[in-house]
Amino acid sequence: MSEALYVEVGLTEGEYEKIVELLGREPNHLELELFGVMWSEHCSYKSSRVHLGLFPTEGERVLVGPGENAGVLDIGDGWAVALRAESHNHPSAIEPFQGAATGVGGILRDIFTMGARPVALLDSLRFGPLTYARNKYLFRGVVAGISHYGNSVGVPTVGGEVFFDRSYQGNPLVNVMAVGVLRKENLVKGQASGVGNEILIVGAKTGRDGIHGASLLASREFNEAPLEMRPAVQVGDPFMGKLLIEATLEALETGAVVGVNDLGAAGLTSAASETASRAGTGVEIDVSLVPRREEGMTPDEVMLSESQERMLFIVEQGKGDKVREIFRKWQLDAARIGFVTDDGMLRIRDGKEVVAQVPAAALTESAPVYERPMEFPKKEDKEVSVPLPKLPDGYGEILRSLLGSPNLASKAWVYNQYDYMVRADTVMGPGGDAAIIRIKGTDKGIAISTDGNSRYTKIDPFLGGAMAVAEAARNVVCVGGRPIGLTNCLNFGNPENKEIMGQFRKAIEGMALACRVLGIPVTGGNVSLYNETQGENINPTPLVGMVGLLEDVSKRVGNGFTKSGNLICLIGENLEELGGSEYLSYVYDIYGNDLPVFDLEREKEVQEFCLRGIDEGLIKSAHDVSDGGLAIAIAEMIFNGRAKGAAISMTEPLIRRDSLLFGEAPSRIVVEVEKADVERVRELGMVPFMVIGEVKESGFSFALDDEEIFNEDTIELEKIWREALKWSL
Repeated sequence: MSEALYVEVGLTEGEYEKIVELLGREPNHLELELFGVMWSEHCSYKSSRVHLGLFPTEGERVLVGPGENAGVLDIGDGWAVALRAESHNHPSAIEPFQGAATGVGGILRDIFTMGARPVALLDSLRFGPLTYARNKYLFRGVVAGISHYGNSVGVPTVGGEVFFDRSYQGNPLVNVMAVGVLRKENLVKGQASGVGNEILIVGAKTGRDGIHGASLLASREFNEAPLEMRPAVQVGDPFMGKLLIEATLEALETGAVVGVNDLGAAGLTSAASETASRAGTGVEIDVSLVPRREEGMTPDEVMLSESQERMLFIVEQGKGDKVREIFRKWQLDAARIGFVTDDGMLRIRDGKEVVAQVPAAALTESAPVYERPMEFPKKEDKEVSVPLPKLPDGYGEILRSLLGSPNLASKAWVYNQYDYMVRADTVMGPGGDAAIIRIKGTDKGIAISTDGNSRYTKIDPFLGGAMAVAEAARNVVCVGGRPIGLTNCLNFGNPENKEIMGQFRKAIEGMALACRVLGIPVTGGNVSLYNETQGENINPTPLVGMVGLLEDVSKRVGNGFTKSGNLICLIGENLEELGGSEYLSYVYDIYGNDLPVFDLEREKEVQEFCLRGIDEGLIKSAHDVSDGGLAIAIAEMIFNGRAKGAAISMTEPLIRRDSLLFGEAPSRIVVEVEKADVERVRELGMVPFMVIGEVKESGFSFALDDEEIFNEDTIELEKIWREALKWSL
């Protein structure tokens, strides 16, 4: 076979030779296409799989770990939570509205394939600076796409994060997390089990959109004009997505469905081969039976199409009519296209003609695994050392400036476009440290947060990865949730660059260590590589989606001050660290060379201390110190509170003032405590704890060593904070 054919589908010469060896012959064109998509980076994880085994994936609550459509956690009393995060970076860079919208649709299907009803969406977004017109266009388009799909399908978008940095100038990141709730007995997996069982394709008709989306868009760097790649972006229909949710969940209640798989990346090819491979069976399908919305589609196009709102069902033999009747009621297609076999083969027919026949496991389990060269940066190889700036004069002016940074300003412009109260289960929506969804009919709630800081990971991949896990957990803790499991999206540059693979390995090592120390299993996730445009790689960006459990949702706390006269306290220790801070980046346009000192054991102690205080009703509000540092954390508690002021008085003679105010040392939580309860709180654990001020009705003053360094009008500060992002657009 000519080199052009296997290169065209994204395969190397060595990979082609391996295919010939597995088959014992040369593949035909369709078979080569199947291997091209299934062995793509996006589907096979061939550059990352060797490293992902570092994550702890087992725990007493883990019902389903990595390898299925979504992870599932036991939350007690017969209830479980399904969680998954996915990236749609490359499609969103080309067509931001549909790229983001179909990312939402795809992650929702991952959840309800498990038998769970989706109850929440979160999105983690990264863009280049808003001083560039194209970044504004991408930002507006992505937010509109998320809003369009989430609002229309009736699943609340309850949280997330947005971050702007020059490294995303040509390659934005659109990561979406979804969470669903199910009864444990309704759990279903994506396996084609039961020889003779029927295979149904359900949902929307198949078209030509999204062909080569997995192999062309998500597995290569961008060196082409975005408009030329638009045909590979899928097109979503959220109203059909809503029908598909209801029809699927109703069909699962019949007990006739033994396996379900989403038709996402690589479409019917991945769904058929993965379900067979997981069950150790084979499948035979007839593409001529697949409902289509376009005439003249070839078997290649049917197998590779990534048309949205489609699922693959494995149904008990003789019960397909019952399932098809349900889908007809919901005005959706449901066609029997094949059956489960016992020979381990993926056999594709076009009517009577067999057009492809390959072992299902060859497409999945036999995909190549690369141990790509890695290079780990030495301290002297980091960014050019830049001395810390001289201490500034006007700290109030710097505070106002930082509150106007798009990274620190209120994201209300974004989340006000989302319906975050639909279904009426949202107890705490966007704007807090974590969102909270109640579990109907119980006292329970689940807290959900996404987090990650690419500047940290750029400076030190190991610490950056560990701190991403810790901060996501800390966010959940601050509302009263105990972290029980996480999913992730690992966004990195070109894996053929040994420095990128070094970053990837170290970040995973840091994340895995944090998971072990904090006792949080990883239930699955997503790897997105080749985030590179014209040779420029993004900053390494591991994002963490955390789920926490509240046994009694009524004990939750928010991140706004509740009553004037209460004391403002700090759990944790202030350190003189500025590396990776928004202060250095926004005010001085430097990252710094060193990250704050990070002690995972201390982090665990701080989180336990806070959880005990909330559980005992002693902590009235809580907010972690992260982006922007201590001064920004307190300002946000003012803006989000019923009491709109704070007077801070501290003595920290050995710490630079700008470090104390704006440094981002981890393992710190600001809490509000009634005066009568301070000593009881102090006795909750052996961690640093200090009273640093008092809640006021208005005004924000900050005194250090008996010297007032700023005293600001909170009405003016809040106006800057609430309107800055809108002004940037």
